[in-house]
Parts: sequence; structure tokens; C-alpha cells
Amino acid sequence: MIERIVFVWDNYGPTHVDRAKAVLDRFSKTHEVYFVELVAKSPLYGWEPPPDDFQKISLAAENKPNFFLDLFRLLRVVFRLGRGSYFLHSYNCLFIFTTAIVLNVLGSRVYHLNDSKFDDKQRSVFGELVKAVFKWPYRGALVSGRRNAEYAIFHGISKQRVAFGYNAISVARVQAMAEAPPAPDGAPFDARHFTCVARLVPKKNHAMLLQAYRLYCDQVEVPRPLHLCGSGPLEADLRRQVAALGLTDGVVFRGWVQDDEVSRTLAHTVALLLPSTEEQFGIAVIEAQAMGVPVILSDNCGARDSVIRTGVNGFVVEPDNPHGMAFFMARLGEDEVLWRRMCGEALATAPLGDVQRFVEGVETLLSA
Repeated sequence: MIERIVFVWDNYGPTHVDRAKAVLDRFSKTHEVYFVELVAKSPLYGWEPPPDDFQKISLAAENKPNFFLDLFRLLRVVFRLGRGSYFLHSYNCLFIFTTAIVLNVLGSRVYHLNDSKFDDKQRSVFGELVKAVFKWPYRGALVSGRRNAEYAIFHGISKQRVAFGYNAISVARVQAMAEAPPAPDGAPFDARHFTCVARLVPKKNHAMLLQAYRLYCDQVEVPRPLHLCGSGPLEADLRRQVAALGLTDGVVFRGWVQDDEVSRTLAHTVALLLPSTEEQFGIAVIEAQAMGVPVILSDNCGARDSVIRTGVNGFVVEPDNPHGMAFFMARLGEDEVLWRRMCGEALATAPLGDVQRFVEGVETLLSA
């Protein structure tokens, strides 16, 4: 009998499709592979729908949480598909937890897809006990890095059944969309700007980034522009901060940008900046590496565990340290020899964030 593999995500954006297509390439000849999404339109991200050639099962058009209706829709699909290996996102949703229990009763193997870390936010004993209960039905976990793995093991997942590679992209797709070669080739060093790709919400820490940019501008003769790619409720506040700091001529608000524009923007970027106070991973980090762009990120970003080595392909800074961020911005923005060396290292480590890592993680769990 051909085994089934089923992936359940909230919604399928471009990086989810990357992972799904890589799984199909690897398993479609030996397994039945299905992709399920809870809602067809993401409530958080403005990404475009997947291409027409990507087949998925959508449970609802919009995000209108209702435990009984959500559970009914998901179980209807589960009973139709039958026993198999199920990879579920959003383990903390009650209807996902209930579905995981039902899958165990039916004899399926259930894994959770997760990139949470202990240091993402303030934790409580009661909250962690509840999470341990919610993870009880899972045979294993596919995570991104060391801290994600430690958190899964803390909740009772066996160390032997924790695999890596959850957050991944198609490096080839990012490079193709850029319409330019990865750095240090392509746009000249002097013509590149700084870029931050993140929603304009508190945890992305744009206020600190703007303070750092002000300090950076005071340190160099010809400051590079700072492009902010993202939308969100803090835009008006950030625009006021930009004006108060006298940065109107240097900061460019780009709004929400789709993946193809992100790639083209990175092709003209000297360094990606991600100073988040809370960041489970940071997909933009591996997109930047695909384009050979060094990254300056906070030590709260999960990506620093698996793909960033400070002084090699980027720099790590504390999220409350604008002086440190400004220092590294000046180093990379003024020293072309250093920048070129780091570009080479960034491109060399890009495979660590490629979808092949996701496929390897799935293979590891299926064989454990």
C-alpha cells in the first residue's frame, strides 16, 4: 500500500509552496502527497495566491475561527484521506489538537511543524504545562534550529524524533526572480542601500532600527538609504519618528512587497537588517543569503542559530543596542573588502536555508 503524507498549514504562501513542491519532487513516486490549508487568504500576510499548477485543499475562504466548524472541516478531510503521516502546523489550536488525537486513534503518525523558542516571550509554568499537553499526540517535530529543538524537547518530544530544516525557501526561485546575479556581483557596492523586510509591528523593532540609522548617518559622510519593506499598524508612528530624527530624505517606506520585488530589492542591498525583539526565524534572512547579502540581525532571531555566523556572513546584535547596530552598518557600508568577503560567505551558506533541507528533515522523521 502506498503511504500518504499530508501537510496542514494555516495558509500557503510562496515559501510554503517552495517546500511543498520540493516534497512532491522527492516523494510523489513513492507516496501520495496532499497539502491542506485552513484558510485560502492569510489574515496576516498580503502574499499573492499560489500558481494554478499547485494543488491544495482549502478548508475555508477566510479566517473566521469557529472550533466546531474548523474541526468538522479538517476531520472531514482526514477521514477522506485516511491513515498516513500528518505534518500539522498550529499545534496550539484546540481543533488541531483534537485532530491530532483522532489521527493517533486512527493509526496515523503525527508530527508538528514549529519554530517557536523559549525566549520568544515571557513564559509561565502553567502555560508550558498546557503546551506539553498539546504536544502529547505528536510523534516528532520538524523545527528550524537549536533553540527550536530545545523547546520541543522541553515539551516532551523525543530528541531522536526532532529534525531540522522547517524554515526553508527555494534558493533557485529567489535568484531567478531577482533578475540579477547574487552579490558581490550585480549592482555596484556604492549604489546599494540597506533593507529591512518586516511587517510594521512592535516586535519587529523598527523604532530601534531608526535610532541606529540616525547614529549611522552621523558616522559616515554619505549615508546609504534605508528601505523599509512591509506594512502594518505602526506606519504612521514610524513616519513621525523618521521626521523627528531628521531622516526623511534617507528612509524609504516601500509598503508590502511581494516575493519577486523582495528578490529584486535584495539584488540592490548592501545588508539586510532585522533587529526583532521576537522572531521565531526570519525568512528574509535566508532570502538575503540566496542573493549573497550579509545580514545584521538581533540575537532573538531564530535564523542566527542555523545560518548566521557573526563576523563571517553577518553580524549579531542585541535588540536594545542601536549603537551596536549602527557600528555594524558603518562597517559593512564603508568597507568594500569586508563586504565582498561576507557576500561570498553568505552565498556559500545559502544551501543551509534551501528547501532540500526541509525534504531531508521530512525524510529523517519518516524513517525514525
